[in-house]
Amino acid sequence: MYNFENELMCKLENLALSRGFKNIAGIDEVGRGALAGPVVAACVILNQENVPAGIVDSKKISNKKRAMLFEKIRKTALSIGIGSVEPEVIDRVNIYNATKVAMKQALLNMKIKPDFLLIDAVKLYDILISSLSVIKGEEKSVSIAAASIIAKVYRDNIMVNLSNKYPYYGFSSHKGYGTSFHRKSLLEYGPTEVHRYSYKPVLKVCEIWKLKNQK
Repeated sequence: MYNFENELMCKLENLALSRGFKNIAGIDEVGRGALAGPVVAACVILNQENVPAGIVDSKKISNKKRAMLFEKIRKTALSIGIGSVEPEVIDRVNIYNATKVAMKQALLNMKIKPDFLLIDAVKLYDILISSLSVIKGEEKSVSIAAASIIAKVYRDNIMVNLSNKYPYYGFSSHKGYGTSFHRKSLLEYGPTEVHRYSYKPVLKVCEIWKLKNQK
């Protein structure tokens, strides 16, 4: 049984344990809606006897608490895998398929291979592991919530580094999402190599810049 303060968040994990599974992993992704940067997925097998307190959906906690939980999960989890798919691949295969690729990468990068997967919303049909797709999984599974924290902090760090390379876009603050500042910067400076050209706001800016260059 999972030793965690919120029993409801362990219900799916404990059910899997009761059915004979041992290495139960949660998978989640971040960055699907961003206009720039990669989509990142994380796969986490928690130590059922040492689950860090306070794990919840990464979107519901502060940057400071996410960073703290990231370190606690990293130190106590039995295994963590991360997958990252770059914008050019997202543009080529679409974001849904890119998300699945990132999840499979995360799974392949696990030192301990899970025998059961709890996946946030997405269904992975072509893997030889038992799995369950859970809508709003980060609210219902401590393993998926842990994966959401790992993926979020990992991707945020990537975007902070990209902000140093592209200082005019504010990646360190909005992490590539379509804020008013980001859209204004796109119009002023144009898209970069880390933007997703298949996304309508970026595509629209490309068309505007083509018109500018034709003058």
